[in-house]
Amino acid sequence: MRRTKATLVAVAAGALMLTACSSGGGGTSKNDTKDKQDQNAKQQQSQITFGDAAASTGPAEEVPGAKPGGTLHALERDSYTHLDPGQIYVSNEGQLATLLHRGLTTYKLDSKGKYSVVGDLATDSGKETDAGKTWTYTLKDGIKFEDGTPITSKDIRWSVERLFAPFITNGPAYLQQWLANTAGSDYRKLLPDGPYKGAHLPDSLLQTPDAKTIVFHFPTAQPDTPYLMAMAGYAVVDSAKDTKEKYDKAPVATGPYKIKSFESGKSMTLVKNTNWDPKTDPARHQYVDTFDITFNHQAPDSTKRLMSDAGENQTSLSFANAVDTKSTPTVVGTSSIFKRTVSGYQPFVGQINFNMKKITDLQVRKALALAIPTKPVWQALGASYGAEYAGGYISPTLAGYQKSDPLGKVAKPDGDQVAAKKILTDAGKLNTKITYAYINTAAGQEYSVAIADALKKAGFDVQRKDLPSDTYYDLIGKVDNPYDIYASAWGADWPSTLTVIPPVFDGRTIADQAPNYSHVNDPKINSDIDRIKAITDPKQAADEWFKLNTYITTEVIPGVPTVFYKQLQLFGSKVGGVVYNNVTSGIDLTKLFVNQ
Repeated sequence: MRRTKATLVAVAAGALMLTACSSGGGGTSKNDTKDKQDQNAKQQQSQITFGDAAASTGPAEEVPGAKPGGTLHALERDSYTHLDPGQIYVSNEGQLATLLHRGLTTYKLDSKGKYSVVGDLATDSGKETDAGKTWTYTLKDGIKFEDGTPITSKDIRWSVERLFAPFITNGPAYLQQWLANTAGSDYRKLLPDGPYKGAHLPDSLLQTPDAKTIVFHFPTAQPDTPYLMAMAGYAVVDSAKDTKEKYDKAPVATGPYKIKSFESGKSMTLVKNTNWDPKTDPARHQYVDTFDITFNHQAPDSTKRLMSDAGENQTSLSFANAVDTKSTPTVVGTSSIFKRTVSGYQPFVGQINFNMKKITDLQVRKALALAIPTKPVWQALGASYGAEYAGGYISPTLAGYQKSDPLGKVAKPDGDQVAAKKILTDAGKLNTKITYAYINTAAGQEYSVAIADALKKAGFDVQRKDLPSDTYYDLIGKVDNPYDIYASAWGADWPSTLTVIPPVFDGRTIADQAPNYSHVNDPKINSDIDRIKAITDPKQAADEWFKLNTYITTEVIPGVPTVFYKQLQLFGSKVGGVVYNNVTSGIDLTKLFVNQ
């Protein structure tokens, strides 16, 4: 996600592809696919609520036609690097976590397509006091780890405090930063060794007065706390069995499934967790007996197998792989196959970043933004089934989304090289040298050539530089990288722009591997971020985020938005309960069953 970390540039660029999309069952007509995508995005924007105790009570609503038993086969491209909740921030790992891990809150998707944040381990989505600074959670009865040990407030405290330890480097940092009231990595000073040497957070920040109660005291108002607590990165860890770094490969489950075996890069087997009590869980099911997951299935491979629907492929799907873009016309055009698909929006927004440490002239950045064509990226993602032209940095999946196109990128996806060349000419900047770093895949080669050609027509002197896919983000993530422009994508961690604008454009967070890939440090952006964070009314905050989005896009121009991501996924004919979940950004694993 970065909704958990967005490690993609484009689906064909060899990246994880897994965040918010439309809800609903298998497709029935290609004519209504886009309508469903748009409808469900709007539904998410307007209907996410914070649930009370009644909404947080299990068991989850039954899935029509669901049957217990059987094995589902998952054909995945990428293995799982992290299984420790505190280290989970990549989309496919966050999706898997819905089967393995539970936190204080979670998302619930009902049969009508309505989303809500409800209590998971907690009795509700949280009780807010002190104008949003204090949040209180009470644990449910009957919640246990996979070995039957009851989960108590001690485990929640431990799970929070271990996030400050130096070995936790990959998960989200929102909670830590909120408690420490700081940006960047300075939060570690609050508890440098985590709880491992006997130190703890003070009661002024985190209280656990009894085995059932957890109270967070934030220095500033945090109205998005129910969203935050639903992140996989804040799920509970067994304090008695915390093996620090080793926990990452052998975590203790709290969800409906546990890990039976895992051979990194090859396979994983999940079986039922007998100490998961459905009466405590308002969102998950445990229909399938076994999940048999295998890795190294590229999109063409998984698509071909699922299209065939032969033998074991009938009970197969892919959690994360999208339909191979070259196969999309066949899948969409064959009714017997197309009815076995789901599709919709993801919260990822692509952009071409301008390195503001190197490109300091606003007129040059404006010319770049006008000249760059976004159509090649749209085509690489599978055209209308994989992307939609973006006018700004805020996805249609976020609350309060507003359509806008201040740079004319939606109206002119081929770019406007004539207007760009005039800007360069007037500024005396013709033949400005640009080093364009791109990801070295077939699709990356293709769309980078088209973008470079357009920039040359606009009057730039362009040199392309290919970067390997496995280290692409490491290279562009360096503050002192030698490149002028390069692509990235970012997805919201929850359906609020709070998880988009601050991480991507706050100049105070600039550091190696931080997501401010343009290295923009604008005083107005920084101050507006602080101002909007303090707004407790969601609608007012959303309006202000969009005003700031327009300022960033048109006045600072740290890059150019390219596309909003979509995804088309395919499943076997004997896989039941398939719906697209806007939050886990793919097929909802908690509703699946086998039609035997």
